[in-house]
Parts: sequence; structure tokens; C-alpha cells
Amino acid sequence: MGILNVTPDSFSDGGRHVARDDALRHAERMLAEGAAIIDVGGESTRPGAEPVSSADELERVAPVVEALVRELDALVSVDTSCPVVMREAAALGAGMLNDVRALEHEGALTAAVGTGLPVCVMHRQGEPRDMQEAPRYDVPVEDAVFDYLATRVAQCEAAGLRRERLLVDPGFGFGKSVEHNLRLLNRMERLAQLDLPLLVGMSRKSMIGKVLARPVEERLSGGLALTALAVERGAKILRVHDVGPNVDAVNMTWAVLKEGC
Repeated sequence: MGILNVTPDSFSDGGRHVARDDALRHAERMLAEGAAIIDVGGESTRPGAEPVSSADELERVAPVVEALVRELDALVSVDTSCPVVMREAAALGAGMLNDVRALEHEGALTAAVGTGLPVCVMHRQGEPRDMQEAPRYDVPVEDAVFDYLATRVAQCEAAGLRRERLLVDPGFGFGKSVEHNLRLLNRMERLAQLDLPLLVGMSRKSMIGKVLARPVEERLSGGLALTALAVERGAKILRVHDVGPNVDAVNMTWAVLKEGC
């Protein structure tokens, strides 16, 4: 899953792909490098980020989704918590919804059910503006994540979102310290008990920077190590900025796991 942020303030690539044509060319490059899905986001969810209006988010996202579908025939995921954006993205041909707030915003679950699209629900603690101030858990982080996702999946099913349309994301970096993130990845097999496809996003995140003392632009090698570990522990979709190197990492990991090509 290639990341396409059409925001001015994302932590890694804010402002680079705001213009429709810039976004389209970047998506084209990611598809050529092996991306199966392009994940379009119009609201930054970096630590400290403030929410944007539904109108602003839709203005950023809609033209890009339409172009990706019509001009590149891409499978598009939309990274949003906004019901209005969900419905409009589906009408424009998006093939998936990716919600860091797990459809908890008012009207989001109803909107998602109505689109008929697959949906990824993510664990988080707090909101982007405050989630990294002092994250703590009263139980092991992998148990907290499992319990939340199991409960939220059941609630989604009860609302009419069929299980075969659901994916889950443990939410690395969303209300978690470096130690929480490392433990969660090390014990990620726990989430396999949910028996749902697992989406993982760790690309360029601060956990890499803090462990390796690297700025954002120098976190690729650390991220590739995390990709390999995530695949080995059951990840089915890797949400990344640097598609080509991560495709190689995934393929190499699978060659080892399958003991051959």
C-alpha cells in the first residue's frame, strides 16, 4: 500500500503532493514500483495534528481519487474518518476505506456500511493532537490492542459491516511509546487470533528515528527491517512511503519463509 498524502502538514511528505498532477505522478511511480493499493489521505494524523473540516478534506481528496481511478485504474484506499468523505470517495470509485479512528466518529460506521467497501479499523489511544503526550497501558500493549480490535470488530459486525469486509491495524505510533511499539511488533502474532487481514504502517515513523537516531529522510533501512519482521509475524498489507525497496523486502522475506522462489 503506497502512501499518498495530499496534505500540507503530514510528518514526512506534507505539501509535496497537494496538487492533483503531482499526486497523480507520484501514484504512478508507486504503482510502477509494485504498489497494489494507493492510500489517499487528506487529513494529517501525525502527533500534534489538528483536525480539518470535512469540506477541506473533501476538496483535497476527491479530485485525486477520481483521477487515480479514471486515469490510472488504481485500487484506491481513502484514509479518512469523515462520513462525507467516505461516501463521496466510494461514489468516485474508491475500493477501500482506512480509518485510524475505527469508525468511531458520529455517522462513520453507518456511512461505511452504506458504501459496501472493505474497511480497515485501527487501534489508537487518544487523538492525534494529544496521543503521544504520555501513553500508558494497564495491561500489556498487545492485549490492549487485541481487546479493543476484537470489541470494535464485533460492534462493526453488529451494525451490518460483514466480517469479510474488515481488516485491522494495530496502530503503531498512535498513542504508544517506543517501547510499546517494539513490544507490539515483537508479539504481533497475538493479533492473528482475530483471524482478519492485518494492515501495518510503520514507514518512517519516530520509533525508527528514536532507536536509530535518524531523521525522517534517513529511516528507510530501519523501516525495511520492520517490514520483514511484520511479514514474518503475519502482516498482509504494508502501508509504506518507499514502495520499491519495501516490495523487495517483502519478496525476500517470503522467499525465506517459503524456502524458495
